[in-house]
Amino acid sequence: MADNAAPLTANAVEIDNVVKRYGFVTALHGVSMQIGDGEFFTLLGPSGCGKTTLLRCIAGFEDVSEGAIRLHGQDIAPLPPHKREVNTVFQQYALFPHMTVSQNTSFGLLRLGWSAADAEARAKQVLDLVQLGQFAERRPGQLSGGQQQRVALARALAPRPKVLLLDEPLSALDLKLRQAVRSELKAIQRETGIAFVFVTHDQEEALTMSDRIAVMSAGHVQQIGTPREIYEAPSNRFVADFIGETNLLDVTVSRVADGAAEILLPGGARLSCPAALGARVGQGHLSLRPERLGITISGQGQLQATVEDHVYLGTDTQLHMRLGSGEALVVRLQNGAGAIPERGARLGLEIEAGAARLLSD
Repeated sequence: MADNAAPLTANAVEIDNVVKRYGFVTALHGVSMQIGDGEFFTLLGPSGCGKTTLLRCIAGFEDVSEGAIRLHGQDIAPLPPHKREVNTVFQQYALFPHMTVSQNTSFGLLRLGWSAADAEARAKQVLDLVQLGQFAERRPGQLSGGQQQRVALARALAPRPKVLLLDEPLSALDLKLRQAVRSELKAIQRETGIAFVFVTHDQEEALTMSDRIAVMSAGHVQQIGTPREIYEAPSNRFVADFIGETNLLDVTVSRVADGAAEILLPGGARLSCPAALGARVGQGHLSLRPERLGITISGQGQLQATVEDHVYLGTDTQLHMRLGSGEALVVRLQNGAGAIPERGARLGLEIEAGAARLLSD
């Protein structure tokens, strides 16, 4: 579902005020969210934020301390993992090395009581879906890492789960292969039409693959939204700083009303900008994405900064700058669009319309 698609009308998973405690440690603090049927939903956050714990609670590998988890409206808390209509793809693919790809894929079906003929036919169907039909008689050791990942995916899809859970399944792949498998995984999700719940700490994976993202930190949900909403309209400092790259400037807020704010920038210029829910009058934090800042021809602008260094990144160059107030600032300029300013140059900067956002704490 793209950002402008119609909203999903049915929920595959409902997480209702879930708390998970390990002794005196609370890993999840009243987490609530709804995951639509047929949605590619990502749990994103740094290590230790609770995303994998939540995934394991959905799978049934962990009991919830409080709250409820429902699968298509059914409370699944009393059900053991093998009774839940979900399957999980783990970081480690755990393929049987002595079995063929086909045998690995059909193994779970046989354990569920499928006939040998039906299990073989279903294995062929899902292996064709992940484009591995021609490798059905090979063993895992004869496959690349990306192909092994797709075997694990086929095995998880074989029983026709209502929800597929994926716990950082691409983390063991190198960059180029990871990028290729991302596209394949999203295409498979669209073709199967089932909900995928994907756990990752990789912001690029989340932004490029997801219909919606839940950003988590320290067991709390910080924000849920489409990739565009999460990137363009972060709700607080954590989300703005964690997703992509941003400049966080200390500003003075004179007015906040109806989702907009009037602020005083470092250097004295005034600016009207969107404000996140919870933003207040007083001292605040402004989020400015580096690619949304431009150098003025006149040398005048809403901000004045000195170039301290520049870093070549291929498609663009990153300027490390310093405001007169002493705050660091990063600007990204597309290469080929003009000369790159020299170190020590004093520049005027303009903020693209609508690009600045006042954050809540």
